[in-house]
Amino acid sequence: MLLRRVIAGLFALMVAGAAHSADLLDTIKSKKEIVIGTEAQFTPFEYLQDGKIVGYGPDLMRYILADLPGVTVKQFDLPFQGILPGLATKRFDFVVTSVTMTKDRAAKFAFTVPIADATTALVKLKRDNGLTEPAGIAGKTVGSQAGSAQLKALQDYAAKLKADGKPAVTIREYVSFDEAYADLAAGRLDAVAQSLSNLSTLVKTRGDVYAVVDGPIGPKTYFGWVGRKDADSAALVKFFSDGIARAEKSGELKALQMKWFGFTMDVPTDHVPAPEL
Repeated sequence: MLLRRVIAGLFALMVAGAAHSADLLDTIKSKKEIVIGTEAQFTPFEYLQDGKIVGYGPDLMRYILADLPGVTVKQFDLPFQGILPGLATKRFDFVVTSVTMTKDRAAKFAFTVPIADATTALVKLKRDNGLTEPAGIAGKTVGSQAGSAQLKALQDYAAKLKADGKPAVTIREYVSFDEAYADLAAGRLDAVAQSLSNLSTLVKTRGDVYAVVDGPIGPKTYFGWVGRKDADSAALVKFFSDGIARAEKSGELKALQMKWFGFTMDVPTDHVPAPEL
């Protein structure tokens, strides 16, 4: 009788241990599928070309997922405003799109180590000779993407200008940055607030229309990928962080940055930096 109880107890512990060890990464390996959330309107990080999602992020993702042989990718493309809510409601397993690390987001979600610099700057029309420094947007109209950290940086900077006695900045919010760029080109905006890494690429391809205003308008920030902040997702977030760190060590991260941006960025891949924004 005692032996049966001991055996039953050991079996229960084994079952509990197995259940405890199974997590989202294990489930992905078992199902042979990972579901990814992406906003494919963020050139050159992620964008659509001939019906396919291409860019810096997809290339880096493929490099990392080579360590999960046989696992296929199911990818949702949706507006940025739906990315983090979709992750929270488990519409997908993980977010592979460029999400700026902020205090508010870090309190709710688990970031990987950075994939790129996300510090915010301004872009103007090249012919606009009056806007020579960030403070010059006082009294002007500036756009950014709704729900983005770049919008938050713009709002904080506009508040600072107002506190210094400068005229108010009129801020317009857009579903996508491409819409904001179009309004800038049409003369309906004086500037757009976006990450410098994106703006450098925009100016590289459309230098006849746009020019970057020298100087950031917010603190040093980084882009990362995102998972849910729970025990079930911890191993998956670590898997991607380790993959990013491996890409940095091998030189692949810098090679992809040169391919997609034309320059490299120094980002910490040994830890997740505390957000300043």
